[in-house]
Amino acid sequence: MRIAIFIMFFFCILFFASCEDKESSSKKTPETQEAPLKASQTELDSLKAKYGDKEEISQNTDETKDDRFPIPQEKLIPFLTQYGKENPETRVRIITNFGNIEVKLFRDTPLHRANFIMLVKKDYFNDTFFHRIAPGFVIQGGNSDNKATPRQRSDIGNYLIPSEFDAGHKHTYGAFSAAKYSEQNVSKASSPFEFFIVMDKNGTPHLNNDHTVFGRVTKGMEVAEKIAKVKTGQSEWPIDNVEMELEIIK
Repeated sequence: MRIAIFIMFFFCILFFASCEDKESSSKKTPETQEAPLKASQTELDSLKAKYGDKEEISQNTDETKDDRFPIPQEKLIPFLTQYGKENPETRVRIITNFGNIEVKLFRDTPLHRANFIMLVKKDYFNDTFFHRIAPGFVIQGGNSDNKATPRQRSDIGNYLIPSEFDAGHKHTYGAFSAAKYSEQNVSKASSPFEFFIVMDKNGTPHLNNDHTVFGRVTKGMEVAEKIAKVKTGQSEWPIDNVEMELEIIK
C-alpha cells in the first residue's frame, strides 16, 4: 500500500512540474535558441586555411571591406559602422506563405541596422524560419534545423552586437527586436542572427533595456497574428515550418 501511495505521489510531482514548465515557457525572454556561437575545431581549421588568422586578416585586408569574413569581434564596430555608411537602407520585407511583413529599421541603432541589412543582402534569412511562436508574447525568427544555417553563421562570424539601449526604443506592439544569449552575457549583447516581433498589444515593458529594439513593423501585423496562431510543439517550435525570405524595399 505504501508503495502504491509513493508511486502516485511521484507521478503527481511530475505532472505539476510539467505544467509549470509549459506555463513559464511563454513568459521567458526571447533568448536565442541556437547552439552557442562557437565553431567546431574542424570548422575553425577550415576557416583559418581559407582566411588566415585574425592578425593576418587585420594586417593584410581593409578592415571595412564587406567581403572579409568571418568578422572578428574586435573589428565588429568599425566594420558595421562603415558598412552602414555604404548601405543606408532601412526598409525590409519578410515574405512568408501567410503574407508579407514590412519593417522599418531605426537609424539610431546603427550597428543592429547595418548587421541586419548585411544579413538580408547575404540571403542568410532565406534558409531560416519563424522558429519560435509564443502567442500573445512574441514570434521569433532567424534560426532553422537546416544544415546550411550553422554553416552560414560560421562563415559570417563569431560575434555579438553591443546593446544600443541609448536610442530609447520600447517593446511596444509590433516592435522589432534582437534576441540574445542569457548565459555569460552581462552586457546584454545581441545575437546577430535572430530577431523577434512583439505580439502583446499591451507591449512587453519587462524586455526594455534587456533586448535592443532596432525597428518596427509598419505593415503586415495581421500576417504576424496569423503566424502567431500556428500549432507548435512543447519547445514552441512550429509543427509545420514557417519559412521566410527577406528582401530590401527600395
